[in-house]
Amino acid sequence: MKGFNILAAMVIAISSTAAHAVTAEQNAFFDNLAAHCGQAFAGEITAGGSADSTFSGKRLVMHVRECSDDVIKVPFHVGDDHSRTWVISKTSYGLHLAHDHRHKDGSEDKITMYGGMTATMGSATQQSFPVDARSINNFRANDLDVSVTNVWHLYVEENSATYRLTRDERDFRVDFDLTKPVALPPVPWGHQ
Repeated sequence: MKGFNILAAMVIAISSTAAHAVTAEQNAFFDNLAAHCGQAFAGEITAGGSADSTFSGKRLVMHVRECSDDVIKVPFHVGDDHSRTWVISKTSYGLHLAHDHRHKDGSEDKITMYGGMTATMGSATQQSFPVDARSINNFRANDLDVSVTNVWHLYVEENSATYRLTRDERDFRVDFDLTKPVALPPVPWGHQ
């Protein structure tokens, strides 16, 4: 009986640790982003623009659209392209960032839900997400080997937010002005 009690106590301890694996810094970051829920903000490319013709010359808008206790969805609109949504989730291992890519008809792109898990506690204003194994497999299956070293970074400061992608020979960054909310963009493809 004593062995059973020890085992039960260990299971409870492990369970409660897993449920609270998001650090105080990660919770503060999540809350800082969620504070902007329901608002949209214009952005501009501040690094890597010449290599990213997909984004150049287009209106860039992030919309902190859906917020729950564990998930924040932020559509990233590029001109008339409403295919991208960043999904930030609290998990038992930390924060996870996924890129939900959809076609105009709402169907999933073959390269979707890629991203990564925080590897460090980060801070209340910055979190980094190194590419995860699932994403590496997806990239390789779709001839995107250049993406297997991706690290995504999200920053939420008092007056600005930033989405950044780094890897060997690439640094792409979009900064958003949090002091000037803009009109809400259309519903992102595949969402209601």
